[in-house]
Amino acid sequence: QVQLVESGGGLVQAGGSLRLSCAASGRTFSNYAMGWFRQAPGKEREFVAAISRNGVTRYADSVKGRFTISRADAKNTVYLQMNSLKPEDTAVYYCAAHYSFATIFSLPGDLEVWGQGTLVTVSS
Repeated sequence: QVQLVESGGGLVQAGGSLRLSCAASGRTFSNYAMGWFRQAPGKEREFVAAISRNGVTRYADSVKGRFTISRADAKNTVYLQMNSLKPEDTAVYYCAAHYSFATIFSLPGDLEVWGQGTLVTVSS
């Protein structure tokens, strides 16, 4: 399986920006669709964004127009550019990998490959 390590979290003021990275190792990164999820305190983990092997993207309604997912296969890395951050974006952000793009956003319970998470805190 591929192994995933997130980075780039931190404290930012509302309206600010952060870019998260998820570095993959192990299996061939380009074979995987990738996704970002987040879990706020006291809430369930929720889908944020996904990108297919050939660059098709999908976003949760709550982040459309503010977040952008991208991938750099040469670097075995997927990114999440987060702009216009809001306090409600505060959460631990996780990346996930799966061979199926649709599974990432429609069947997250079937995902088995996760990173350890990176904390994003947005102050008001």
